[in-house]
Amino acid sequence: MTAPERGRSSKRQDVGDPRPLASLYPGTLDCVHCGLCLSACPTYRETGRETSSPRGRVYLMRAVAEGRIPLGAAVAEEAYLCLGCRACETACPSGVRFGALLEETRAAVEEAGLRVGLAKRLETFALRRVLPHPRRLGLAVGAVALAQRLGAGRLARLLPQRLADTWQLLPAIPPRAARRRLPRRIPAEGERRGRVALFEGCLMPELFGPVNAATARVLARNGFEVVVPEGQGCCGALHRHAGDPGFAAGLEAKNVAAFEGVDAIVVNSAGCGAALREGALAPRVRDVCELLDAEGLVAEPPRCDGTLCYDDPCHLVHAQGIGDAPRRLLARVPGLRLVPHDDPASCCGAAGIYNLTHPEMSRAVLARKLNALAAADPDWIASGNPGCLMQLAAGARGRGLRARVVHPVELL
Repeated sequence: MTAPERGRSSKRQDVGDPRPLASLYPGTLDCVHCGLCLSACPTYRETGRETSSPRGRVYLMRAVAEGRIPLGAAVAEEAYLCLGCRACETACPSGVRFGALLEETRAAVEEAGLRVGLAKRLETFALRRVLPHPRRLGLAVGAVALAQRLGAGRLARLLPQRLADTWQLLPAIPPRAARRRLPRRIPAEGERRGRVALFEGCLMPELFGPVNAATARVLARNGFEVVVPEGQGCCGALHRHAGDPGFAAGLEAKNVAAFEGVDAIVVNSAGCGAALREGALAPRVRDVCELLDAEGLVAEPPRCDGTLCYDDPCHLVHAQGIGDAPRRLLARVPGLRLVPHDDPASCCGAAGIYNLTHPEMSRAVLARKLNALAAADPDWIASGNPGCLMQLAAGARGRGLRARVVHPVELL
């Protein structure tokens, strides 16, 4: 045993230790405080504060676990100021699982009752009482769609600033016909190459129904029979990010039952894919671009003349390690020319509901991204996550960029 290993094992705490965050203490010891994560961290780039960096947050977690500081407001603030983008995991040479440490810290913050007030109650209500319930979510989205058709956007400037900003983030709600759930089976076209199940998600059918439909069409045209199992639902990613792992586990159990007997589960939302890949369904989950790149396209994509910037969703490139596959597929589109921009793998500031809970920091993070995209001036911006699509589209509109924001499968 080496000296560092001896030092670590002497410090390890028993899992039954009553101190807050004691169970994550061994994971904090993986951080060697080299600082390679600093330049990758969006909040550190904006604030320059050590406590707002991955290294600084690990220090805080360890200090709580060791009983040197209390689990209090300062720790809670930093736990939620973090976007959870996991860019630090890509940069880390020591393999620190920062995402897992962060979620456990947030769960402890919630258990300690450190987040209170109206905003917190509304968040909990939306995540527990609306998002996982298709009928309730459909009614809520339908109400927003009606308001959009009646021109409520023109009155948004009369709302309090935070509500006005939230309204501007919303995409144009698809027509009701485009929000219907997909058929339970879509047959393969041509020679059948395989059978896959499509994970619909909760928000995707309501806000991005055409993306789900495009995903099914692209898979079918490339020889895959697509099944859409009944009983599937929300993946629980937003709940885990909000420090509610128990509720997320219940949602996961429903999906495990719904996808029983299915060999491959295709996901077109990076956040959902990352969440599913960290649970019981992990061995069977494939991102749609990952699958199509590995199996190869047999159907020629339609022609699309113009330039495109691909922007990496954090939970695809950092959490799932998928960066080249979408680019290789988009390079197959006739007439489409991929152009680079200077900030492709950093967070756009959406981060689940971060752009609602921390709008100022979210806008600051997005501004860097928009500067890079404006300099490239593409016709299209592609990204594979609903939160990113909404954030980038709202930012592009606000900045006056001409680019249209799309999911890669819409161009395939």
